[in-house]
Amino acid sequence: MLNLLKDIQPDLIVLAGFLWLFPEKIVEAFPDKVINLHPALLPKFGGKGMYGANVHKAVVEQKEEKTGITIHFVNEVYDDGKIIAQFETELKPTDTVEDVASKINELEMEHFPKVINELLFPERYDTNGN
Repeated sequence: MLNLLKDIQPDLIVLAGFLWLFPEKIVEAFPDKVINLHPALLPKFGGKGMYGANVHKAVVEQKEEKTGITIHFVNEVYDDGKIIAQFETELKPTDTVEDVASKINELEMEHFPKVINELLFPERYDTNGN
């Protein structure tokens, strides 16, 4: 896979909630070119095993007042890479795991494609992200 990627020379490697620890050799070969999406405001609720409903359940159990998504560069540690962008949503005390999942999904659909475009085509965006 590494040789194939080196041949292709991608501008960006986009992981959308990748669950495994990404191969370190690929991260090293493509610094600041591998990004992932996490369904919480890192550094909270990150790390091995913290994905999907596991994250949403932890957010509800901790009675968080807000949550969100984090788009970050990937490094050799789960959910530890430099943060590119975060987007928040308010939570109600009555929100269920399913409610949180729905709010996160909305944030992902709205913001992830925009951030990818901004990373690929920075010249098209002003400093305010427009």
